[in-house]
Amino acid sequence: MPRVPSDWISLSEAAEIFASANVPVSRSTLARWAAAGRLQSIRPGRRIYVRRAQVRSMLRPKRGAVRAEDLQGALFEDWSG
Repeated sequence: MPRVPSDWISLSEAAEIFASANVPVSRSTLARWAAAGRLQSIRPGRRIYVRRAQVRSMLRPKRGAVRAEDLQGALFEDWSG
């Protein structure tokens, strides 16, 4: 029987999700974020688990954010270097 995916994932799995989005984040950074309360976490024993949905939401663009590509052309148009 296939294993049902849990919303709680290890720090290694969370780091892999960030890496697959070309955002290198180490396990130690994720552990610091969990300790600081930036990531919801549980710690049964010595391992730390974080929520998969929260990790994925950190990779989504913020609503109303401006992309760099939208700005670059206009930033230097008036320069006659």
